[in-house]
Amino acid sequence: MATDVMPDNQTSVTGLVSGIIDDATRLLRQQADLLKADVRKDLKEAKEVGMSMAIAGALMGVGGLLLSFMLVHFLSWAFPDLPHWGSFAIVGALFAAAGGIVFYLGREKLDKLSPLPENTVEAVKENLQWQTNPR
Repeated sequence: MATDVMPDNQTSVTGLVSGIIDDATRLLRQQADLLKADVRKDLKEAKEVGMSMAIAGALMGVGGLLLSFMLVHFLSWAFPDLPHWGSFAIVGALFAAAGGIVFYLGREKLDKLSPLPENTVEAVKENLQWQTNPR
């Protein structure tokens, strides 16, 4: 709000317009600061999630590797006529299919991801539009 308010009849139009423009400018700056803070918060959260996912992925990778060797040896034991390379081919095909499905699902989620807070961006756009064309 404008702080330079004159008594009743002494308020000039120039003073009122100047106060409105000052208020709008301050509001625009505050919204820009809010946008920066929202983006920083989202990036920090994404970094934390990314680190957790990377660690989980590494641990699951080691576990998956050991389980795949276990499955290969189990197939060779259960089907003695199946060559050892055949067991590797079956297990490798299963893991490749599962990885393809997970990749496809992850890509769909990535396409839906919005990196900027939409409400704040819209508010800043409206204020910029109002300042450039105050009709």
